[in-house]
Amino acid sequence: MNIIFHGQSCVEIQLKEHNLIIDPFLTGNPQAVAKAEDIKVDYILVTHGHGDHVGDTVAIAERNNATVIAPNDLARYLGFQGVKTHGMGIGGAFEFPFGKVKLTLALHDSSYNPPGTEESIYAGMASGFLLMVEGKTIYHAGDTGLFKDMKLIGKMNKIDLAFLPIGDNYTMGPEDAVIAAEYLKAEAVVPMHYNTFPVIEQDPHKFVKSLEKEGIKGIVMTPGETITL
Repeated sequence: MNIIFHGQSCVEIQLKEHNLIIDPFLTGNPQAVAKAEDIKVDYILVTHGHGDHVGDTVAIAERNNATVIAPNDLARYLGFQGVKTHGMGIGGAFEFPFGKVKLTLALHDSSYNPPGTEESIYAGMASGFLLMVEGKTIYHAGDTGLFKDMKLIGKMNKIDLAFLPIGDNYTMGPEDAVIAAEYLKAEAVVPMHYNTFPVIEQDPHKFVKSLEKEGIKGIVMTPGETITL
């Protein structure tokens, strides 16, 4: 499979028969080199309701007739916008045509602010995703602080690739993310959710060096870069 990083927390996964995208924040994302209108996917996974994660979900879903997978309250709201949705709850798993998805805990808030309004809509609990696809397990932590149950996630799953936020302020910072990586025991870790805005500026290469000191493989992906898993 090919995995493309689009900046912030946006990750595209190209499988043999299906294409997925997680947290498709492209329009207005200063890091993104891809445009929302160029994205061709069957499924869109959204971790929580903030604008830099919901992003272009509705437009991409409408153009591709794609199904949106999200925490149940957020899925219900997006369904009101006319797109196909599949709502899930924390700890729940479901077998989709492309593979299995399990929602994990994320310590973060979740609300949606419709563009051009001052309205804040409750979007349920924030989440992360475990994806079991084509014999591999990918963990996308979403926006989260460090939590000790990451040990359980690592114990219960053989994780091939983990995407962890390092931006600090809104999520865990680099130091806590190293501990998270130790808990998860992933084969490789990619930092995300950094440098999009001044308040979350971080050095991903320094983070990777910290991982290497603990015997953990780290991969810095630049927006638009592809790796094969």
